[in-house]
Amino acid sequence: MAASSPSPASMSGHELNRCLFNALKNGNTQQVIQLCKIAPQGPLHVTSIHKDTVLHLACYSKQKDLAIQLVGMLPNTPNRSLTKVINDVGNTLLHETATSDRMEDVATLLLEKNSELLSAKNVQGETPLFRAARFGKIRQFKLLAREVDKDNDAEGWKYQFFSDDQTSILHIAVITEHFDLALLIVRTYPDLIDMKDGNSMTALQHLACNPSAFAGTSELGLFKKLIYYCIPDKKGTVEEDDDTKGTDTKRYVKWLLKLLMWEELRREKYKHTSAWELAKVLIEKDTSWEATERTALNKGKKTDQEKTDGSSGLLLKTGREGLFIDCKKLDENQGQCLDEKMPKTSMTGIRRDETPLFLATSWRIKKLVVEILNHYPQAVEHVDKKGRNILHVAIQYRQLEIFEMVIENGMLARRLLRATDAKGNSLLHMVGKNRKGPKMETSEGPALDLRDQLVWFEKIKDLVKSDFVHLFNHKIQTAEYLFAKNYSKLHEESRKWLEETSKNCTIVAVLIATVAFTAAYTVPGGNQTNGKPVLLSRPFFVVFTLADVISLSLALMSVVSFLSILTSPFRLQDFRDSLPQKLTRALTYLILSVAMMMLAFAATIILIIHNKQSWTEIALSSALFVPVLFFAYSYSPLYAQLVKAWSYLFDLIVKRIYPGRKDGRQNPNQYPLDRSQRSGCQITEV
Repeated sequence: MAASSPSPASMSGHELNRCLFNALKNGNTQQVIQLCKIAPQGPLHVTSIHKDTVLHLACYSKQKDLAIQLVGMLPNTPNRSLTKVINDVGNTLLHETATSDRMEDVATLLLEKNSELLSAKNVQGETPLFRAARFGKIRQFKLLAREVDKDNDAEGWKYQFFSDDQTSILHIAVITEHFDLALLIVRTYPDLIDMKDGNSMTALQHLACNPSAFAGTSELGLFKKLIYYCIPDKKGTVEEDDDTKGTDTKRYVKWLLKLLMWEELRREKYKHTSAWELAKVLIEKDTSWEATERTALNKGKKTDQEKTDGSSGLLLKTGREGLFIDCKKLDENQGQCLDEKMPKTSMTGIRRDETPLFLATSWRIKKLVVEILNHYPQAVEHVDKKGRNILHVAIQYRQLEIFEMVIENGMLARRLLRATDAKGNSLLHMVGKNRKGPKMETSEGPALDLRDQLVWFEKIKDLVKSDFVHLFNHKIQTAEYLFAKNYSKLHEESRKWLEETSKNCTIVAVLIATVAFTAAYTVPGGNQTNGKPVLLSRPFFVVFTLADVISLSLALMSVVSFLSILTSPFRLQDFRDSLPQKLTRALTYLILSVAMMMLAFAATIILIIHNKQSWTEIALSSALFVPVLFFAYSYSPLYAQLVKAWSYLFDLIVKRIYPGRKDGRQNPNQYPLDRSQRSGCQITEV
């Protein structure tokens, strides 16, 4: 900085702003103080193009010492004009300090200057308290909450706790995944648990839409899993926002922990732990499942709706019980009841008025589903506005684990399996519909995806009664017709994928057979004048011969298997068992042929080394085998998925041999809940 301070006459407005902005950017506290002394409005001088003052920028950039000095430059008398010092988005100085726990002392000084800052809202309708909840700053939240609790009544709390779009501080803490703060809010203000936002969603509903909030180590590698399980559940280190500089040793330890991914995984595990503690508290207060749609038994008579549109939702066999849900004002395009209209919340995007149980089922959060059914077992019978029960939702979103868990209860399985929704769709119809929800990224091709859908269909078909198989929905569609219609595109993609895969693998198999056939006439070491191999007496020559013959045989078997796939009719049902099994056998032969070729190459190399041949030939032979290894590695994920095709066949065989065999648990009439939390009463199968 220059020795003498510039005077107002020698510095234009743009030049002053440039110097202030650069000084703030570089953290030059003394220069900022000097420039503020000559600025017309001091610390409240507008510096940025977004109408941020110097004090705004100091608070936003977390320069605590500078901000304290700038606040000290403000008049000591109550300054009511501070509520009018806002930037383009309506943030006051307190809004900016609320985003950092490091600025807690600055927030205290600002409140001493003007307590009305606490009630100021920005253009999004957020108070400083709401903004602290949005950014998950616990210390700032506690400070501001204490001030709010002093003088506010019920209306004042509503003003402070909710934004203009009806999102509460609990909602925003859950949405932004600050679950430790959300847990604090729940314990301090329990009345917010049942509050709904503009989408008519509670905090538990938002939590049930976030599968990443709950522990799941399946996506972690082995090394990360070991670190994850070694980390304690409690929060062990200070937040990054704490006002601690630390010594060189502490900085080195922190750097080392980051290098070992300890800090990243610690935060992840702490998030999972906090989310689970929050979920258990919210579930205890949740009774949304009680608001179920009334059902009526349909015993063979057409309903008024069916008489007007000419459709039939009845069973072909007269007198069979089926559940029918009457939902007036049903939107045929969206499948939702239009009895009420509610505004959308900008933060949450779409409207989701399903219960937490159904949302957790849709997002495959089995842990949350189990906890809800543990507290309220009768919630399993909840029916939504579309007439769906939990099995309809589990099937539509292909949540196999949750589906199997629910049907293990023998008493309720019969009723749930017989139920139809508001459009007359049975569980089989739900399989016939296109899968909803985010699809998991796997290495499976379309043929294997189609196989999974067919296995789902057969599994549900075995569970429901035979007269439900030919049930018509309100559009006069059977489940089989609906499945064939909705999966016709996937059927065609599966056929093309299987043809291309078989053609490409056939070329590879023929190439391997050609190499193996050629190797039989160009044996290592050459032949004698009488035609006998020179290395015939070597032990590894026998290994080479056997490996080469087996490789040739397996390659030819693979070619025949792939040709049988190419000549198949590609019927829809063939993709369930026949075609995946043929592809599994063909790839097995091909991979074993590659392995035998590798063994033959290894035997050749050993024979050449033993015969003291040129190392150049050894290097060339080794290089030729690299593509073989790469091929085996590339097709190993596909082969691993194809092995699953045999599991369904194995289950069918076991089921036919042991028809009374039950999978899973000793008592099928209980949910798989924790033993310490299960009810002591026994359910008798009817």
